[in-house]
Amino acid sequence: MKKFLMALLLGAGLALGSITALADGSESLVLRVYNWQDYINDGVDEDNNKVDKSVLELWEEDYESRTGQKVSVQYDMFETNETMLNTLRTGKTQYDLVCPSDYIIQKMIKETVEGGEENIMVEKYDLSKMPNYTANVSPFIRDMFSRYGWTDYAVGYMWGTVGILYDPERVTEGDVSTWDILWNPDYRKATSCKDTSRDAYVIGLLEVYGDELRANRAAYDAGKISAAELQARTHEIVNRVDDESIDLVERALKDMRTNIYEFEVDTGKTDIVSGKIAANVAWSGDAVYAMDLAEEEDDIFLGYKVPEEGSTIWFDGWVMPKGANVDLAQDFVDFLCRPEIAAMNQEFIGYTSAIAGDELFDLVTDWYGDDEGDIAYDLTYFFEGTLSDDRLENGRAIVHTGERDRQLMAQYPSEEVTARCGIMEDFGDRNELVLAAWGRVKGARLPDWLYVVLGVALAAALIASALSGRKKKRKRR
Repeated sequence: MKKFLMALLLGAGLALGSITALADGSESLVLRVYNWQDYINDGVDEDNNKVDKSVLELWEEDYESRTGQKVSVQYDMFETNETMLNTLRTGKTQYDLVCPSDYIIQKMIKETVEGGEENIMVEKYDLSKMPNYTANVSPFIRDMFSRYGWTDYAVGYMWGTVGILYDPERVTEGDVSTWDILWNPDYRKATSCKDTSRDAYVIGLLEVYGDELRANRAAYDAGKISAAELQARTHEIVNRVDDESIDLVERALKDMRTNIYEFEVDTGKTDIVSGKIAANVAWSGDAVYAMDLAEEEDDIFLGYKVPEEGSTIWFDGWVMPKGANVDLAQDFVDFLCRPEIAAMNQEFIGYTSAIAGDELFDLVTDWYGDDEGDIAYDLTYFFEGTLSDDRLENGRAIVHTGERDRQLMAQYPSEEVTARCGIMEDFGDRNELVLAAWGRVKGARLPDWLYVVLGVALAAALIASALSGRKKKRKRR
């Protein structure tokens, strides 16, 4: 109802300010948020029944108790990064906060830094006013943002990796340990890949430059290069968009397309549960969802692995568009960075929060911990400096588990795995070339069922033509 009324107001050309009048004559601040669908705890259960206060409601109450000022949230949702960006560019709707993915954040920051005062897209954060974020953000996320120059303009929300979700009853550990599985004829029509140009392109790069990546990994294992150097090398490879790389990737993806079951965006996690496929390129959060679903409903124990060549780390983050109410936006984001609130969102969304702290560690231990497990899974790199002493084991953040390649390791990759994962950058003026190559890959061949139909139709036409020709000859005689 709120979104419907908002649309009427916008349609009438009314400008919405950051302050609205309430029925009792008092004024309320308005925070305008634009986020992905189902990407914050809304206080409802799986049957859409209201069971608790939403995170938005909790912040409204918290803000009023601290400041004495009423506040409300105008909350809208988008389905793609491009939709969000186009909405901002039109200037018809002003938001205080948006939550795009890594490459869009990079694009917005680049335009801001290089475009001058007239082309600012995002406002700067004042981290001195965000004590919860500075105290609780994972050092891994903080260092990554600092390394790539995003600290002033973005705050991490959720993150993860791209890997392979697989059925261990149908796929060997050796085969799923390499991206080659997508080209492996032993798994013809038994794997699927993401139907997104960027993810598919990077997988093509990981295959084309597999030998180079494996050589880098060997150098790291031998102690010849550091984890930082391995990540830097992987980062460079997954961002190659020179003409030769684009051509090689296009050829590789065309070959892959003939071998996989399909390109998909959201069906892979259910296809593997139903047995249509044996392995699926998956975002880590989707992999956790599929593993939970398979175990609960069908007693199937799926696995998730980041191949040996490496992969990518993705993240979504909060940015403040030009003209945002910076103070109000920062207050809301800092509220989300309280560990107990971050834990609420992580439990609801299923992806991994950029926030660490006791509550998140307790949540992970409660979900995946097993005191009798023989694996001491070290997550110090992620939680270091954010945990109370009673959560530490000999100074380390250890979760004991008995399972490999399961939900814990999908949700929180090991430090070794993150070392061989790069981050996709905005491809800039090369993006059109990548998109053109992807278009040719998608158009390289028709679906198998259509080939069958066309084949039958062609055969029928040839038979009909032959019979027609014979009849004519008979008539001429």
